[in-house]
Amino acid sequence: MQQAQGPTRAAVDLVEKMDLARIKTSRPVKNKSALPQIEGLKNRVQRQKFRILSPMFGRTCPFGSSVLRSIVPLLITACSSGGGGAVTNSTSDSNMVVLQDPANDDKGPGTYTYPSNPVYTPGSFDLRSLEVEAKGSTVEFRVEVDQRIDDAWDSKAWGGNGFSIQMAFIHIDTGEGGATTGMPGTNVRFAEDQAWNKVVIISPQGPTRVNSEVDAKAPDVKDLVIVPKLTRARGRTLTAVVSTEDLGGLPSEGWGYQVLMQSNEGFPGKTDLLTRKVNEFEGEHRFGGGTDFDNDPHVMDIFAGSAKGAAGEVQAQYDALAAYNSDAGEDATAEDLAVVPMIYPGS
Repeated sequence: MQQAQGPTRAAVDLVEKMDLARIKTSRPVKNKSALPQIEGLKNRVQRQKFRILSPMFGRTCPFGSSVLRSIVPLLITACSSGGGGAVTNSTSDSNMVVLQDPANDDKGPGTYTYPSNPVYTPGSFDLRSLEVEAKGSTVEFRVEVDQRIDDAWDSKAWGGNGFSIQMAFIHIDTGEGGATTGMPGTNVRFAEDQAWNKVVIISPQGPTRVNSEVDAKAPDVKDLVIVPKLTRARGRTLTAVVSTEDLGGLPSEGWGYQVLMQSNEGFPGKTDLLTRKVNEFEGEHRFGGGTDFDNDPHVMDIFAGSAKGAAGEVQAQYDALAAYNSDAGEDATAEDLAVVPMIYPGS
């Protein structure tokens, strides 16, 4: 008898999509006549999910993939038509905001390469989506990447959050005022009319270390920084739970968002806030394809365009991040840095 093996990557992707479908269809459905159909589809999804993940069914699960590809869209559509308000790309409602980003654009301005150490697996910094969900006294931010998130450096041993190499800065424009400079080490800025009022830092480092770095390296924007109450990683998703009070209130339709995808650096430069540098040539723990100065954006991926995941958003990202002064060297100023756009899904 052939020994059973784990599920394929395609099967795991399907399971994660099923989890997303389950989350999106968990809200109340106004059209009660649609409930039997939705519940039936949910049950079918759960049964197929069990079969895919069960090693008893071997490594390929030949019947699972085709069935699920038909069930998951039906599940979402059924709830949407029933009035449950399934959230579409780059949209917002009173409870949820969703932004999406195309795959394989984790190259900064189009030239960046990953460090050579194998822990930096392809897709680890490839931003795919942001979900912002209001839950009363808390708001949950979920950042998805294109690779399963591992804990290569055993973060729990040093008080970390269960992952090792990713780091994300979620900038939020909540209204008037705010800051235009990026956090230290990202080497980007925002337009004056798209200033950010809050930034949620998703880091493998524990809150004590993050707060210490903010105190030392970003005291001028300390009051705008939110270190989550809870940070965790599961599958391909980083999740941060923050206090609604810390955000200044529940998310509204007028808010803007931008995620800067970076890498956790446990031994950062003296002016960098736990960020990994980009050099001209990649090293074991350095990104390549940039410059050896602090004029280039130290960001691997962002949202661009309408943040719907369209193919044209790749070039829009490259153009935005490439618009820095490449002639500036050690004396680079804020005016030499690339301007990243804020995305306003409610507008």
